Amino acid sequence: MRHFKTLEDRQTVEAEMSWPDRPKAPTIHRFLSQTAQAHPQRPAISFQLFSAPKAPAETLDWAALLAAVTRLANALHARGIGQEDRVAYVLPNCNEAVISFLAGTVAATIFPINPLLDAEHIAALLRETRTRVVITLRAFPQTDIAQKMAQALADAPEVTDIIEIDLARYLRGVKRLAVPFLRPKTARLENRRYHDFHSLCASQPADRLVFDDPPEDRIAAIFHTGGTTGAPKIAQHRVSGMIYNGWLGGHLLFTEEDVLLCPLPMFHVFAAYPVLMSAIASGAHVIYPTPAGYRGAGVFDNFWKLIERWKVTFLITVPTACSALMQRKVDADISSLRIAISGSAPMPRELYHRFTAATGVEIAEGYGLTEATCLVAVNPPDGVKKIGSIGIAMPYTQVSIRRQEYGDEIACAVDEIGEICVRNPGVAQDACPNGEARHTEDGFLRTGDLGRIDADGYLWITGRAKDLIIRGGHNIDPAVIEEPLARHPAIANAGAIGQPDAFAGELPCVYVELCQGHQVSEAELMAYLRAHVHERAAIPKHIEILPELPKTAVGKIFKPELRRRAIQRVLSDVLAEAGLAAHVAEVRQDRRRGLVAHIRTAPECDHAQLRHRLEEFALPYELEGAGVTADPR
Repeated sequence: MRHFKTLEDRQTVEAEMSWPDRPKAPTIHRFLSQTAQAHPQRPAISFQLFSAPKAPAETLDWAALLAAVTRLANALHARGIGQEDRVAYVLPNCNEAVISFLAGTVAATIFPINPLLDAEHIAALLRETRTRVVITLRAFPQTDIAQKMAQALADAPEVTDIIEIDLARYLRGVKRLAVPFLRPKTARLENRRYHDFHSLCASQPADRLVFDDPPEDRIAAIFHTGGTTGAPKIAQHRVSGMIYNGWLGGHLLFTEEDVLLCPLPMFHVFAAYPVLMSAIASGAHVIYPTPAGYRGAGVFDNFWKLIERWKVTFLITVPTACSALMQRKVDADISSLRIAISGSAPMPRELYHRFTAATGVEIAEGYGLTEATCLVAVNPPDGVKKIGSIGIAMPYTQVSIRRQEYGDEIACAVDEIGEICVRNPGVAQDACPNGEARHTEDGFLRTGDLGRIDADGYLWITGRAKDLIIRGGHNIDPAVIEEPLARHPAIANAGAIGQPDAFAGELPCVYVELCQGHQVSEAELMAYLRAHVHERAAIPKHIEILPELPKTAVGKIFKPELRRRAIQRVLSDVLAEAGLAAHVAEVRQDRRRGLVAHIRTAPECDHAQLRHRLEEFALPYELEGAGVTADPR
């Protein structure tokens, strides 16, 4: 591992040799084998079913993890699965989820699916990808995954084999004995083969693959991205991109002495690549607390004690989790913690400062995309961190800010906003086979995000060209909300956007225009959406009926104006609730910073308290009025 402090450090790494000349494993199995050979008895992954600091946990060392992955890969091969076949897992976090991911990349093409999706959406993903094998949970108390999968599999006829994992094996004593009495009943489908995960693997050799593992840069994983209507949005990942993400972590961030606490789900690229692949590259130890990670019962209440228990050095987090943690006292020895790495959404300035003051630990914000395999940029862990920025492009990653002018693509100047375009070893031309992503003629991925690069080489996101709503790192396609409303007889137009939120970054809200002569209340529309929006996170937190939605000259809904309205409304409510002598005078478009809230203050306003409340949001603002010094944020 080397220190990564500045833009010059990145350039030094690139100057040493080109990426193709870097020594690296040609396959995932050899990648894992190298680590198991170098650190056989060092801990690789640990999982605890419950969040209590002294709860039982299962740890696999690198040799044991390699053996488990090899067994499952061989078992898949024995079922007639080849490397071009799709194997899905629909699982919460557990050691078997890690094994499934790695073995699936070795023997087949792995497809992690979010177990929180509804059965209809899961079935659509399985059908679209022609998945043959599904790894999921056996029915277990307090989770509906097995029941949901029974419904989904009934509508996914190409799935021939279902491999089940019983979480009861993680229980001890009376709790384990009680499971048979509490286990929900689920129907098994005819003409499907059901297997117990560990029994299936036990019959296979652990010391070698029984099939060829050719050194081909093939597609080894697919991930679904935001959006839940129409054709599923699928991103394809090649072996080279996965290993590139791991190399970055192993070369720049972690060593075999590091311990990473990862309460993020294994169906997300953040957990799969910057965390797991980096751990393989470095030999670091990854901890998975509870099946639901951050959403697990008691995780936030026990969080600091978990860091003490495992002597965690790196915390993998998101802004919503940091916000929840700041509602708990730091009640344990967390002196082992070196840094927190945050992604998925912008970090509000106030939250950054609160976290650092409470823990003594800095947060390094980063940026990645499912379509780029993952990593793009990060605030240097050992260098200057610009709050609100997503940092410096990683080695061998090129970021270009571009704008369209009379049909031509123009490179933007320093601090000029344009579309963020990315090229690195994780970006493949065939990454999105169903056309969800576009590439430039020179091989850059058009991210759909708007941003700028400052004079120091730091990247800033200022908006999203694709209008995705990002709720706590979860991508929500506005169409999920807009399309059901389009079918409502009283609705002429609907525009869904993300309104600012101090905890989640954004929450979905929707503005509607009624058909002439029709009447409907906002409460009735909310009830309608609860019945027709199948993604719970996408159900709007605010619905507002307008006489007419703002539109462009060609009749498209002009969403920047809706965002202005939402920012004005949300911040006005915050100021009123706090009793501050200030109001939102205007929300203005700024060339460098995007939409900026201009707050006008009265002479008696408590400016310190005002700034404190405003900086809970990841929004730029400016104060105007008596006694205000120039301090734009």
